[in-house]
Amino acid sequence: MRGTKSRAASISVVSNLLLIALKIAAGAITGSIAILTEAAHSSIDLVASVIALVSVRKADEPPDREHPYGHEKAENLAAAIEGILILIGAAVIVYEATHRLVIGAEVNRLGVGLAVVGFSAVANLGVSTYLGRRARALRSAALEGDAAHLRTDALTSVGVFVGLGLVVITGSDVFDPIAALVVAVAIVGAGLRILTRSSRVLMDEAPPPEELDRIEEAIARARPGEMVGYRKLRARRAGVRSYIDLHVQFRDGTTLEDAHGMAHRLRDAIEAEIPDSDVLIHVEPEGAVHDPETRETEPYRAG
Repeated sequence: MRGTKSRAASISVVSNLLLIALKIAAGAITGSIAILTEAAHSSIDLVASVIALVSVRKADEPPDREHPYGHEKAENLAAAIEGILILIGAAVIVYEATHRLVIGAEVNRLGVGLAVVGFSAVANLGVSTYLGRRARALRSAALEGDAAHLRTDALTSVGVFVGLGLVVITGSDVFDPIAALVVAVAIVGAGLRILTRSSRVLMDEAPPPEELDRIEEAIARARPGEMVGYRKLRARRAGVRSYIDLHVQFRDGTTLEDAHGMAHRLRDAIEAEIPDSDVLIHVEPEGAVHDPETRETEPYRAG
């Protein structure tokens, strides 16, 4: 898995390096602020891709003394940084485009610019689609953030292409900075979405209700006869892993050895239902202090 993640992130790095070089050259030739801001956006994408590459390697490192729970949150931290970088890029674009609207600007030789921007849109769409599929298959927050970066870049390239096309059609250079401002709006939306998703994981937000329902169904299916209820079911995400813990109550007279074995069977059932999960079960006697959140268990009936 580690090699697959690193390979996907490396493809993004190489793609961004190529596109930055092409956009800088096209911007210098045409004098287009929209193309130059596209180059700046791709530079930010490059930084984000490098962060994603480093984070997926770090996240796959095993737990150690300083990080006994592992390093999976490195991916979520990387995604948050990527979201911040997107917002910074949008601010740069707004400043430059507004400046050009005030002072005016002239663009030339737009055929080169249109070709580069069109190629950039197609390339970023292809790479982002690949990264998105890898992110879903590997449940990688860092790759998901990188894919979102490149999808946004592809969208902004389309916006710049339309803007430059309007310059060619109308002869008015004002459409160049206007296209850049439209691009900035799209970038802000993408940045906020990435930042929101990653911050939820960093704050240990509970998983969606449907995932908790799957956990409870797994408990019901594997419920041993001596189990009378459970409480304090909690779950959180860190990178690709889910961490689940709960208190399970067993009938009075159940030996510690039997309760231990049944708890392990419950754990295995939950981990089979929720891939890449780490389950911790606290065993309690039937006479433990009553908690209003305790779920009384009944035989599980499918459907």
